[in-house]
Amino acid sequence: MDFIASHMYARISPRKARYVVDLVRGMSVNQALDALKFVNRRGKPMVEKVIRSALANAEQNVDVDIDSLVISRAVVDEGPLLGGRARWRPISRGRAVPILKRTSHIKVTLTEAQDDEVVDEKPAEAATKSDAGKSRAGESKTGESKAREK
Repeated sequence: MDFIASHMYARISPRKARYVVDLVRGMSVNQALDALKFVNRRGKPMVEKVIRSALANAEQNVDVDIDSLVISRAVVDEGPLLGGRARWRPISRGRAVPILKRTSHIKVTLTEAQDDEVVDEKPAEAATKSDAGKSRAGESKTGESKAREK
């Protein structure tokens, strides 16, 4: 069963909030809350609040083991500009730059982890990269290929 919580119109740019969300995505709830204690980013309190809200939603269900919950999906979408449009600020040489007061929609989904699920965090790219650099066994260099190397 999934437990969802969101913070709509959070007064933070999506890029800043994504740094924190990317850190905790895929972690268990307890690990994520422990990791957030040491994060020094502006989006930390907002993301922590959303995770705690999703955890409170899960606690309403008696059948759920709170310790087995995992952050299965965490996204930060762009919200509307505060004020509805860009305003303009004068800068040097008669130019103007927009003032964009960005907002975010932070959404977190918690799911119960299955015992038989094993999540491989590192893809198997390392094996393919190491094999690519090796030469084929039994291959000998001919005089023609030696001349090309020089």
